[in-house]
Amino acid sequence: MNAARPLAILGGTFDPIHNAHLRVAWEAGEFLDAEVRLLPASVPPHRAQPVASATVRAALVRAALAGQDRLILDTRELERHGPSYTVDTLLELRAELGPWRPLVLLVGADAFAGLATWHRWQELFGLAHIGVLTRPGHHAPLQAELRAAIISRRASDPRALSESPAGRVLQIPVTPLEISASHIRQLLAEGRDPRWLVPEAVSADPRLLAPYMAVPGGA
Repeated sequence: MNAARPLAILGGTFDPIHNAHLRVAWEAGEFLDAEVRLLPASVPPHRAQPVASATVRAALVRAALAGQDRLILDTRELERHGPSYTVDTLLELRAELGPWRPLVLLVGADAFAGLATWHRWQELFGLAHIGVLTRPGHHAPLQAELRAAIISRRASDPRALSESPAGRVLQIPVTPLEISASHIRQLLAEGRDPRWLVPEAVSADPRLLAPYMAVPGGA
């Protein structure tokens, strides 16, 4: 593999994984010409804890990614004890990749707006670029501290992320798909079929979605 080709990572609970997750990951991979890894969180520090177990969520992602080779499952956060802090994941990946390969942290625009509340957030820029997944017409106001931190880091061309290993911030346009895991969980709890909202390989195997079928939709 070309050492300069970026590795991008997309975290989340994937509780369950759905087509919007896959679409934004695929579009980011094409936009950056990057390999993309999906990293299910074990203990997300900024949101409610997952309904399904780590084993189930890994199986869901594995099934969803079958038949293609751009998107890859990475289970390191599920195997690590304690909160799934992004800085710890990036430190691990940087140690594995070496100092030069570009690493891109993919985050939604709303999550990026709250970046200054993340654990050791200022260290992230020294470990990876940040690709902000942005829907057309969507604007999330940034806190002053974050605006000041990124003013000299903004990039407008994805090629800039291949020219250095870390430190730039780039908006990545993605297709807006109004799908949420909480809505899918609610449908399943009501005994309804989430077909066309989740990957076909997921909806075709009732065992994968069984943990949600008697659980309220939640947040």
